[in-house]
Amino acid sequence: MATESHKPPIDLHGLHARYANATYTAASKASILEKVESELEAVKLTATKSLAFKSFLDNPLIGRDAKEATVKDMLSGKVSNVTLNLMLTLAGNARLGEATKIADTYAELMKAKRGEVEATIISADPLTKAQTDAVASAMKNQVGADKKVILSTKVDPSILGGLQVQIGDQFLDLSVGSKIDSISRTVV
Repeated sequence: MATESHKPPIDLHGLHARYANATYTAASKASILEKVESELEAVKLTATKSLAFKSFLDNPLIGRDAKEATVKDMLSGKVSNVTLNLMLTLAGNARLGEATKIADTYAELMKAKRGEVEATIISADPLTKAQTDAVASAMKNQVGADKKVILSTKVDPSILGGLQVQIGDQFLDLSVGSKIDSISRTVV
């Protein structure tokens, strides 16, 4: 069991989280959390850009031993032992196809460690810099002063006006479209 100082900052569950949590703990003990994050991001990027690599990861016809040997040849000396061990474990467990999702889950753990919270603002029209800053400031009050809000914006004309805000798993709908829908449901 991980000691408290090496325990992942948030509790995530499921297959991807199991591997990401173990990798986080091992990287923390080796003091290479950021290095492993960048290595896993590179694996993910390669899988999205290289059809051959993605096919290799996903192909169930390649045996576990062959995948382990190929992973070892590809990554030995190029990545940390923590990343290499993760990839070899995934190959041995026939889970290499899950590597990109495990990288995403590990990135989520690292964002939590850094106190970063992802937030998305959806508006009917593009927001000005002043409007974006005002919403970011209001979000900062919502998530806490010790957290850093990573803000992304989207434009969706179907909401007619107002805003929809997603902070982590919380969703706040302040759009005109939802108000009209709400009123029309009560009138009918």
